[in-house]
Amino acid sequence: MTAASLFDQAAIGNFWFRYLHILAGITWIGLLYYFNLVQVPGLAAYGDEGKARNITITQIATRALWWFRWAAIATLATGILITAVVPDYMQDFMNHPGSDPINAKNAAISVGMILGITMAANVWMIIWKNQKVVIANATNVLNGGEANPDAATAGRRAMLASRQNMIFSISMLFYMVGAAHFYPEGAFSATSGNANTFVLIAVVLGALLQLNALGKFGGIKAGNKMLLPYESHKNAIISGVVLWAVLFILSVVLMGA
Repeated sequence: MTAASLFDQAAIGNFWFRYLHILAGITWIGLLYYFNLVQVPGLAAYGDEGKARNITITQIATRALWWFRWAAIATLATGILITAVVPDYMQDFMNHPGSDPINAKNAAISVGMILGITMAANVWMIIWKNQKVVIANATNVLNGGEANPDAATAGRRAMLASRQNMIFSISMLFYMVGAAHFYPEGAFSATSGNANTFVLIAVVLGALLQLNALGKFGGIKAGNKMLLPYESHKNAIISGVVLWAVLFILSVVLMGA
């Protein structure tokens, strides 16, 4: 490798953008876990300390949400840049009609991409949209104003989407890493048809979970048994592991050599 090749098109796509993609992703997913494992349970433990909760929301959550939502954008953007800059990335991605480890690799990265894009959409279209209502309410109350009766509903919508992202994240990270370091190995050699079937099943399962988090199966109120996977961070972790296990077993059945 020459000094000039350190910054040629292949190096920029295969390493530099990938490095930035991982760096942004660590920031994004790290904050996702902070919200679900630390902040939400912590705020719930405040009990009747409404002022303390509102101060935490305005001074801590606001800052964390800024980094959270822009890290999601940075992760998504650098991922797109990788596909755009790496020479023949999409051609290599698509053109493998026979039984080939590449088909398993392509299926894995496809699932990782779809989950990641869905998670980024949740951040901006649901979590941040509703958290703005929560933050505005906390600020208004601290300034002596009346509480917004819609703030609690907005907070719950944001929480459900955040827990759904936590559920997705376990599989998303596995298939992002697995595309390069697990599925190209000799244990996987899928036909394009089996690889596509795996991706389709993953998309359907993801869509059903996403619709559930949006309250399409009985609403968003507590007591809806369909929302059990989201009612605590422990439930979300268990649900995420179950989703990963189902997808992994399907990948072995459909794409195992």
